[in-house]
Amino acid sequence: MVVPLLSLHVKSLGASPTVAGIVGSSYGILQLFSSTLVGCWSDVVGRRSSLLVCILLSALGYLLLGASTNVFLFALARVPVGIFKHTLSISRALLSDLVAEKERPLVLGQFNTASGVGFILGPMVGGYLTELDGGFYLTALICFSVFLLNAGLVWLFPWSEAKLSGTKNGLRLGRKPVLPRETDGEVQEAAPTPGAPKSKETAQWAWAEVTWALRDMRSLLFSEMWDIFLVRLLMAVAVMLYYSNFVLALEERFGVRPKATGYLISYSSALGALAGFALGPILRLYRHDSHAVLLHSSALTCTLLLLYSTARSMGVVVLSSTLLSFSTSIGRTCITDLQLTMGGAQASGTLIGMGQSVTAVGRIIAPLLSGVAQEVSPCGPPILGAALALVAIFIMSLNKSRSGGDRIGKLKRE
Repeated sequence: MVVPLLSLHVKSLGASPTVAGIVGSSYGILQLFSSTLVGCWSDVVGRRSSLLVCILLSALGYLLLGASTNVFLFALARVPVGIFKHTLSISRALLSDLVAEKERPLVLGQFNTASGVGFILGPMVGGYLTELDGGFYLTALICFSVFLLNAGLVWLFPWSEAKLSGTKNGLRLGRKPVLPRETDGEVQEAAPTPGAPKSKETAQWAWAEVTWALRDMRSLLFSEMWDIFLVRLLMAVAVMLYYSNFVLALEERFGVRPKATGYLISYSSALGALAGFALGPILRLYRHDSHAVLLHSSALTCTLLLLYSTARSMGVVVLSSTLLSFSTSIGRTCITDLQLTMGGAQASGTLIGMGQSVTAVGRIIAPLLSGVAQEVSPCGPPILGAALALVAIFIMSLNKSRSGGDRIGKLKRE
């Protein structure tokens, strides 16, 4: 409900596009540094407690957002949300703990579908409410109320952490992401000392988890998979630039009200969800060559960003938005599949987490670039996004030979 309206609201508070970009980047910076720490914290204190705290503090952030009457209060309201809005990640970890391994993909798929429905309904409701007098503040207040409702459900729902597989008092001992070249000696070296006090052992374990996460991130960044992560970053920033000023740009270029833009965003989100059903036939057509699918979907994304940037009518905007929802959804799935295929199943948790960190970096960069590009033209952000997508296509074309079976086999053997 709130995210598509942020750029419009911060502009109404008197912020220039550059200042708005800096404020928007603060959220990505906080998410980048808090995601690993909050994840480790949820392992130590338990999913229920951490989820409840994150929901309540995120609700506080949206309440402050609704009360913001200047740019400083707006930036302050983004701090608790940036630090603690990891409710989806903790919920996925909780589901992984509670269900059997064979049921996990189905349950997580249902969870992602429910989240997708929220992204479909949210912009539509937010776009409608913002047309009312004081609509943004009403939207933020409703968002705050929904978070409070979620906190009540977490508090009242009759599940026990005693069910969590492989846990003891909310602490997962010896569970660390493992990279292919890591040795058992390195794991044992960081393990808590036997006979140590419980609080000291917990602190040692938490610090070891953070150290492992940082070490794995560094190893992955400088591995042979650097090009995959770089492509993910470039394509993420390109798409974020497209959405960064979408509401504002349509209002300035075509006089479209936020309500109608909210409907368009919801329509695109619904098509993006349907794109998942088309991925199977597309992969069979490409003989399960994810690299080729990613290359072609990125080329389509680049073309559509240019088409949107030069559009002279809303019909062209709707067409580009329709096709973009398919190309970006398929591209995200293929880049994740490439990461897991090239890294091997043993490092899947680390690879997925690293991909989220790369996306968080994109959330930092995109608002800054968007703010500067908007100073030039309302079409500046999507044009810049198309240029970044072109760089990603060039990198994929150069490294196509290194994405074959020999490279995959080498990584798995290592």
